Amino acid sequence: MASKAKRGGWRPGREDLAAALEEQNPWHSTGKVPEHLAPTAERPLAQYLPQMQLRTESRRFELILGPRRVGKTTAMYQTIRSLLGRGVPTHQLWWLRLDHPLFLAHDLGSLVRGVIDASSATREQPAHLFLDELTYAKDWDLWLKTFYDEHWPVRIWATSSATAALREGRTESGVGRWDERYLTPYLFSEYLDLVDRPLLVPLANDLFDTLGSCLERPIEFAALDPLRVLLMLIGGFPELLHLTKSTAPEELQGAFVRAQHMLRSDAVERAIYKDIPQVFGVDNPIVLERLLYVLAGRMTGILSPAGICQELGGLTQPTFDKYLSYLERSYLVFTLQNYSGNEASIQKRGRKLYFVDGAVRSAALLRGLAPLVNSEESGHLIENLVASHLHALAQQAGHRLFHWRENEDEVDLILDHPTSPMAFEVASRPNQSRRGLLALQRRHPKFDGRCFLVAPGSVRVTSAASSDGIATIPLDLLLVAVGRHAEAALRARMGC
Repeated sequence: MASKAKRGGWRPGREDLAAALEEQNPWHSTGKVPEHLAPTAERPLAQYLPQMQLRTESRRFELILGPRRVGKTTAMYQTIRSLLGRGVPTHQLWWLRLDHPLFLAHDLGSLVRGVIDASSATREQPAHLFLDELTYAKDWDLWLKTFYDEHWPVRIWATSSATAALREGRTESGVGRWDERYLTPYLFSEYLDLVDRPLLVPLANDLFDTLGSCLERPIEFAALDPLRVLLMLIGGFPELLHLTKSTAPEELQGAFVRAQHMLRSDAVERAIYKDIPQVFGVDNPIVLERLLYVLAGRMTGILSPAGICQELGGLTQPTFDKYLSYLERSYLVFTLQNYSGNEASIQKRGRKLYFVDGAVRSAALLRGLAPLVNSEESGHLIENLVASHLHALAQQAGHRLFHWRENEDEVDLILDHPTSPMAFEVASRPNQSRRGLLALQRRHPKFDGRCFLVAPGSVRVTSAASSDGIATIPLDLLLVAVGRHAEAALRARMGC
């Protein structure tokens, strides 16, 4: 079917705006989504989106959030392909890339009115709008509120590389009107599926019971070290990982370097010099970039705002806090507060810094192949890999993730599940000191029998069989178990 934009049904813009719409919606004339926009391999979120789109019991809009290059746009194109296959007419499916220069000159309401007119949308047959980079539209939250409250005949899916709750009041606008779906970088379990090396674990009700089952009835699997290292260096970004599937082993090192340059250009520089200034109004992104580089050198460490401010030439503490929040909201880094068991004191302790994907850190610093030969750096990347997996699970399941430090004792990661809390110390070798975990158990007895030492290639030992009550679990097994639980949590949240 020819696009109505081309036939004159588009009202609010000029002819060049209509041409941009024609280019962005090729299925209006061809009846299908080009394969380069919607590859056949679908991530779990892309498999669930069409089911959500066609439900009639809920009119809520869907916001897909996550880092750049993680596959948000691809998931929406795949949803359009699925809807076309289910019989939704082409003229009801509309794509608007809102960071397009022509669209920036129009308010979102005018654009949507034009789509409604062009598609002859009604409440019974609404227009399906796919809004890429939603937060580039001025007052996007107020417009979404208007569309929902006034029953405009539209169903909306949108993406953003910056969190939706950007300014005070926007969370309130979204209550009951839209749901936020977090698309993580590829987790290890999903990557193993991608390369046809799936490792399935029997999932129990929670991660603790799953890990206990894995330790008591060991799951046999071949060495996965090369694949884990590849994921750690390339990053969990679909386009880059798909390229490695056809890369000869002797060419992988070159692929690592190329991937770092691509991530630096897109995931780092575009976020700092385009996304954050556009969304947050940062006037001096060079300082923001310098801050990211300093943070990259402190990955897995305790933040010292005063020291960082001094290193950056007198950056003020309020500016540091503000810029750090921008980097967190743009899905570059995340911080963990110190666990205390007391809500009143959580905010008063030092924060620990991680990257949402450790490969972005390596790209920011252009580390090349250094992590392959630097054991200390490799150790930091391994800890970040575990932290990012647990962070993904916490995001999907609604749990909280902490670290713990008291005097000279510390524990890397604490998953504060409401009924099944766990603590993890990540090590490069199985004989790592367990002093921090033992101190945590003494200070907070609810962690008795719930502490794990995680190390590559370690022998599986249950807490009951251990002399000190601390279980030992291989790194790869933990990553896969966490990944499977994150997938299950996403599925449950979406009701699929």
